[in-house]
Amino acid sequence: MANGLFGIGISGLSAAQAGLVTTGHNIANAGTAGFHRQEVVQQNARGLLTGSGFIGQGVEVDTVRRVYSNFLDDQATRAQAQASYYSTYASQIAQIDHLLGDPSAGLAPELVRFFEGVNEVAANPASVPSRQLMLSAGESLVAQFQSLDSRLVEMNRGVNVQINSTVSRVNAYARDIAAVNGRIAATQINLQQPANDLLDLRDQMVAELNTLIGATTVAQPDGNMSVSIGTGQSLVVGNQAFQLAAVPSPDTPGHFDVNYVIGTSSLLLPPQSLGGSLGAVLAFRAGPLSDTQNQLGRLAAGIAFTFNAQSGLGQDLTGAAGRDFFVPAQVDVTGRAGNTGTADISASIASSSALQASSYRLLYTGGAYQLTRLSDNTTTAFAALPQTIDGLTFALAGGAPANGDSYLIESTRYAARDFALAVSDPAHIAAAAPMRTATAAANDGTGVISAGVVNAPRDANVREPVTITFTSATTFDVTGNGTLNPTSVAYTPGGAITYNGWTVNIAGAPVAGDTFSILPNNNGTADNRNAALLASLQSANTLSGGTTSYQGAYAQITNSIGNIAQQMEIAAEAQGTISLRAREAQQSLSGVNLDEEAANLMRYQQAYQASGKVIEVASTLFDTILSLGR
Repeated sequence: MANGLFGIGISGLSAAQAGLVTTGHNIANAGTAGFHRQEVVQQNARGLLTGSGFIGQGVEVDTVRRVYSNFLDDQATRAQAQASYYSTYASQIAQIDHLLGDPSAGLAPELVRFFEGVNEVAANPASVPSRQLMLSAGESLVAQFQSLDSRLVEMNRGVNVQINSTVSRVNAYARDIAAVNGRIAATQINLQQPANDLLDLRDQMVAELNTLIGATTVAQPDGNMSVSIGTGQSLVVGNQAFQLAAVPSPDTPGHFDVNYVIGTSSLLLPPQSLGGSLGAVLAFRAGPLSDTQNQLGRLAAGIAFTFNAQSGLGQDLTGAAGRDFFVPAQVDVTGRAGNTGTADISASIASSSALQASSYRLLYTGGAYQLTRLSDNTTTAFAALPQTIDGLTFALAGGAPANGDSYLIESTRYAARDFALAVSDPAHIAAAAPMRTATAAANDGTGVISAGVVNAPRDANVREPVTITFTSATTFDVTGNGTLNPTSVAYTPGGAITYNGWTVNIAGAPVAGDTFSILPNNNGTADNRNAALLASLQSANTLSGGTTSYQGAYAQITNSIGNIAQQMEIAAEAQGTISLRAREAQQSLSGVNLDEEAANLMRYQQAYQASGKVIEVASTLFDTILSLGR
């Protein structure tokens, strides 16, 4: 009996010691990320059959299990991955929001200052200092466009750095998870007991992997965990880890893609299939970052196109025809690596109003072309070049394409970077109009001719002298119009008269014999007509199909980014709260409660002491038995 009692006491001591060790382990790891509290699972030892029935044999420790809920842990991990996505996206887009909205670093103040300079020339067309002020304001506008583009380019480089860094970390986690998989499988197969701490380690690594890329896990019966990403690509299978690679994009120069490595080949992972912080930076690059660079470039290209067009209709201080004030925007065309044809594809801006803030993909297949606007994936098919679409003229400058050849057309991406002044001499600002008008002093009627406007495109004969002689109140003859000298031209009082690229109007009532002259504007240094028209471009709706002005276009960019930034900030905050609640629910079950562990410590201590007392009693009884033999 003493021997049985002694064994029971020993079993109690062992069970209490296991409880004390497990409780101490919980307390020590209360702050360890990913730790699930553990508890001792006890069962009574198999009883001994006697004539008086089964006599208890004490207690056995069946196992030490971690308190774990697959549902709660999975929910917390997914919520954390979503929170990582939105917080990363929000922090990225906030950079653009602050850049564009900064009252000192933004573009809006420079646009205002530039047109103040244009208005100064309109007010004082013969003043060289006023012209120099306009050039200086133009240089500041150019510098601001280039500065904004430079910051966007830096952000793109930052995205590439993050992609490379994140891919390296994902690969490291994949290797580590595969290694832990092997240890868990070996431990559980050999010992037939759960490897609690290794399971916690693996779960924590999977959770951290999820914040980087978003992953799906499947537990296997042998203790392994399979991990997949993207559209179902396996990242970890058993103790084997697959790898990702950050590689230069064959389609978009300056961008890095994420590829899934399969032996010596690789597969592009669709950016939209990835989650976590990596998915966020890819979505940010493909969305707001690319859109902002294109929209800023469209604004720069639009300013250059429309301002140059009006400048070309004027006359500078030397009497020469107006020239480009800004360097015209160029469209960048890049053939895809691997093209086998010899085609030289070119593209140019035909209309700033129709120009879209988008890149394009031109594919030659089946003997025809397919043009895809990448901003919305709208596709246009045509059999041959040239073609004009969205304000761009596409042409085949030489050679011939081969089936499958592809070209990336960056219509506006680099326009802000390349925005520059084409004029450096104040005298070359085209403030005047190249023609002027005169009403003959000897006229008998009350007709007075307007100053006239020059029509686009500029006519080579715009400076040719022309005389309009009225033969009646409703007809006139034209002389001096080159080989075209029409007679008895019908006239509607107040109606427009257009020849040689100009248009005039005659107010009042001319009579037969009245003459009006259109002359070259020689010595027109004080003429401000073209400068006034240049200044009017500030508020003219010349962009987006004639619906918005320069300032309006920039406001649209800033408002769009601001709205997205606000949405992402709200989403990040909301998802952060969801993640916190999911983690709290998980911790309420699996987390370490120090008060509870303190109570367990006392309970196991008392159990240990009580088991010790049982052994003491057994020892006393054994001594009593021994004393009987003396």
